[in-house]
Amino acid sequence: MNAKASLSIVLAAGEGTRMHSAKPKVLHTIAGRSMLGHVLAAVSDAGVTATAVVIGPAADQVSVEAKRWEPHADVFMQSERRGTAHAVLAAKAVLERSSADVLVIFGDTPLVRAETLIRMRQAVADDFSVAVAGFKTTEPSGYGRLVMKQGKLVAIREEHDASDEERAIGLCNGGLMAFAGGTALDILTRIGNDNRKKEFYLTDSVDIACKIGLRAVAIEIEEDDVRGINTKAQLAEAEAIMQRRLRKAALEKGVTMTAPETVFLSADTKLGRDVTVEPYVFFGPDVIVENNAVIHSFSHLVGAHVGEGASVGPFARLRPGTKLGKGARIGNFVEVKAAVLEDGAKANHLTYIGDTQVGAEANIGAGTITCNFDGFSKHRTEIGAGAFIGSNSALVAPVKIGDGAYIASGSVITSDVPADALAIARGRQVVKEGFAARLRRRKDKGTKADDKDD
Repeated sequence: MNAKASLSIVLAAGEGTRMHSAKPKVLHTIAGRSMLGHVLAAVSDAGVTATAVVIGPAADQVSVEAKRWEPHADVFMQSERRGTAHAVLAAKAVLERSSADVLVIFGDTPLVRAETLIRMRQAVADDFSVAVAGFKTTEPSGYGRLVMKQGKLVAIREEHDASDEERAIGLCNGGLMAFAGGTALDILTRIGNDNRKKEFYLTDSVDIACKIGLRAVAIEIEEDDVRGINTKAQLAEAEAIMQRRLRKAALEKGVTMTAPETVFLSADTKLGRDVTVEPYVFFGPDVIVENNAVIHSFSHLVGAHVGEGASVGPFARLRPGTKLGKGARIGNFVEVKAAVLEDGAKANHLTYIGDTQVGAEANIGAGTITCNFDGFSKHRTEIGAGAFIGSNSALVAPVKIGDGAYIASGSVITSDVPADALAIARGRQVVKEGFAARLRRRKDKGTKADDKDD
């Protein structure tokens, strides 16, 4: 790949009224990442050296999201919607100060891949002034067509302006374009608005380039790369495509999934070699699972780090800030939040662990909860290495359980417990022989037990 500097201009000014949502269109998510985030990630992976994002009026959220993914991006406002070329020229200032090759990408095409952008960059590096991404589809209705003569791209014809012969062309306009840096601004500023809508269309750039003696080329790509999202139904379709891509990539890297079609992955999910993922597992953003770990069915993970050989689930929930050490075990109906379980620690049943440090090889019994919230602030619990927490215990934070300490089942612990100590914090059991039988007899007679029987 030619190492020449390149600039991407991402058009993210669409309001997305057909999404029926107050949220800007490009902020809707696919695989746990905004559409704009997907596009900017692909731009970065393609080695693009500078980025400009064009937003619409009152799109502060879009600007923030753009900066989150590309902190050095220039953000420009398209105050009026007057066509795609008009949107690109909203970033004219960055075009004027740079001779870099230019990629123009739409912010609502989240399936675009870095390798596709690299192909577009290569085309203009190979002495073409304009490169246009084209695709073939079984349903070309509504798309512009790439008009070729003697093997050369000479125009992009919108369907309503196309002749019957041009409508029969199989290569459709994908919208994604690249311009050689030396001639990009000249071509773009020549685009006029002599059309029914009086708008400035980026598609006119091919015809202009050819008329001034420059060369244009069509690059055939997969339809999915330029699949635009305008409705919630299209968003769901794109989600399904992205999930297939992510599952395939995981399988190719050595992950075992017995029913991959039931597993939901996020764009940034990292799964190590020989990880096993059982059916119906959800991976939200920011999850890392190291080698040989097992994620059992119906588990939900977000913002968690699962150590080598650890086991999670079934029916477990790992919330942000969870970190499991090597060989740690989280069992069924266990929820963990902002907690570290060191190597070999385990909580196998019906437990909540929040804002907690659990030492190596500690055992958390069924029904245990760390009471981390007092109604105003969160507090931490520390459980030492090798500690044993009996079933149905409540550890009221802030509290420290020492290494090797034992907590008797059913205890409510409100004070620190020293290492190797036994803590019992529960009412003493009292047994009254025959009381239950006497109570039933009195109930049958319609009377009550008197106080002396209590």
